[in-house]
Amino acid sequence: MSRFEGVDTVVLFDEMAYEDVLSVRWSPLSSVLSVAECAHFAQRNLKVLQVCSAAESQIAVDAFDEKNPYASDLHRVEVKLNMALEVLGQLMAAQDPRPAAQAVRFNALGGVWHNPQGVPATGTQGLLQIYLQECLAQPLTFIGTVLGATEDGRVRAQFTPPGEPVAELIGKLAFRRHRRQVAGMRQHHRD
Repeated sequence: MSRFEGVDTVVLFDEMAYEDVLSVRWSPLSSVLSVAECAHFAQRNLKVLQVCSAAESQIAVDAFDEKNPYASDLHRVEVKLNMALEVLGQLMAAQDPRPAAQAVRFNALGGVWHNPQGVPATGTQGLLQIYLQECLAQPLTFIGTVLGATEDGRVRAQFTPPGEPVAELIGKLAFRRHRRQVAGMRQHHRD
């Protein structure tokens, strides 16, 4: 990890990574996936990341804006919509229980997480599902190969390249998270 303005930059495979406590599931593969199956996961991941990006974007409303006099109204609608999506996500999670939330770090190159179901063998291929938000029904699904695991179940895997559009959105997701952490640290120091 490197330091930036008092906040550790989360790094994995020498690139900025996203780190959070999220529902994560590892499923070993019994056979190699077809090109069509890989393309399906890439398309689904792209959609999940696009929805996540749209859900994270917020309208900054400090005061009346001459260029957008409806900004505060839009912000109120957005807050209400986010609340409705949160409730919908909780209802969906109740219908289809997700794995327990745990610390996970990932980027387009790979991931590190704790696997409570046991330690997969090095070289094992599988699918890593990461549920980014409760309001999103679909997880990100990465095809990965286990590079190693500790006895306590901490697993490190390298992902099959997810494609440039997905990799770019994952990079943006990690950067936005880091930027929020830096802003939070600045606010903490001001208080």
